[in-house]
Amino acid sequence: MRAPPPGLGSSKCQLGSTAIPLPPESIDDGLSRNVYAFGFTSLFNDISTEMAYWVIPAFLVSIGAGPAQLGIIEGIAESVASIAKLLAGYLADRMPQRKPLVVAGYAVANITKPFLGLASLWWHVLIVRFFDRVSKGLRSVPRDVMLAESVRKERLGAGFGLLQTMDSAGAVLGPLIAIVLLPRIGLRNVFWAAAVPGALAVLTVWFAIREPRHTIPGALQSRAGRTLRHFGFRGLPASFYYLIVAVSLFSLGNSSDMFLVLRAQNLGIAARNAPLLGLVFNSTYTLAAWPFGKLSDRYSKPAVAAAGYLVFAATYLSFAAGASLSLIWVSMAIYGCYYALTEPVLRALVGASVEPQLRGRAFGIFAFATSLATLVSSIAAGELWQRYGAAVPFYFSAALATVAALMLVGLSAFQAGRKGVERQRA
Repeated sequence: MRAPPPGLGSSKCQLGSTAIPLPPESIDDGLSRNVYAFGFTSLFNDISTEMAYWVIPAFLVSIGAGPAQLGIIEGIAESVASIAKLLAGYLADRMPQRKPLVVAGYAVANITKPFLGLASLWWHVLIVRFFDRVSKGLRSVPRDVMLAESVRKERLGAGFGLLQTMDSAGAVLGPLIAIVLLPRIGLRNVFWAAAVPGALAVLTVWFAIREPRHTIPGALQSRAGRTLRHFGFRGLPASFYYLIVAVSLFSLGNSSDMFLVLRAQNLGIAARNAPLLGLVFNSTYTLAAWPFGKLSDRYSKPAVAAAGYLVFAATYLSFAAGASLSLIWVSMAIYGCYYALTEPVLRALVGASVEPQLRGRAFGIFAFATSLATLVSSIAAGELWQRYGAAVPFYFSAALATVAALMLVGLSAFQAGRKGVERQRA
């Protein structure tokens, strides 16, 4: 690891009257070993996940299930993930070591995922997705906290951007591998084949990740530490809660991407081409995530995320209209920009907007709120589709995304005004 710039080696965190030195290895002026190690872990894990994910809708149809069952599966999966993320956020601020929780999360997901190959009823798929999402919930928050502690604050966008680039690169390779394997080994065996990159993900996180020290060891004796004793929501700034409201509103319309796949099939795209849909949007996501993450380090993060929400709205309007198959393919490519403009940027915004000792709780609340809203969204999308037709849930999602984008623009303006006042006072 490169040496820290002058002054960082002796950095201190003031907690009441106690000054606690920050270890040099926990902050880096570039992107640290942990960022790249987490990136490769996400690469392998997403190859495994995406090999299975994009064929689940066709698999459900093959065993007699439909949109309503898909909505229940994805809704329940996201709800348990939301609870797991909230718990993980609390634990991330309390545990002396976070790596075991991260390793366990990747291990459980990749042990259970191949058992999709044994499913014969839709609720079998639900069980596998349950364990997959619980394990994701338990690992994602401590991983984000560890990553945030491994880069300087002004490089958070680039750090999370690189993570998402590697993650989405795996999401490109996963569908490609599935496309090659499907005609040769069939749907069920694709699930078993996904175990190979899954094992590589577990091995990478086990051997390559270093545990950053807590930036505030002994914080339970401080005022900030006393706040951590509570599972509630105290100690976080009002701007953070405003962000949570905006993102939760958006998430109420952000149903599972499996509905995009079902809609595409509904409009005439063959089930065998479903992995290609994932390939198209993840290719854009892979190319754009790191640059947009870096962009958010230079410009307003809320404004960048707002642009992502507008891209989402445009994509869902295209799927609602369903004018042509060529429009669907183009929209899926553009959809990757939504992910690149929001996923790394919003997490970097959360990491930058709260004190280090509260990051675990902040990431946990953020993940809990968005996942809980996604639960409602997936179930509602399935019901709206069944009752009013395929286009209605997409129009609904586009409308909520537009309102949420306007809220983020308001947050951006507020932050710009506050910085102007601070400059005047200085």
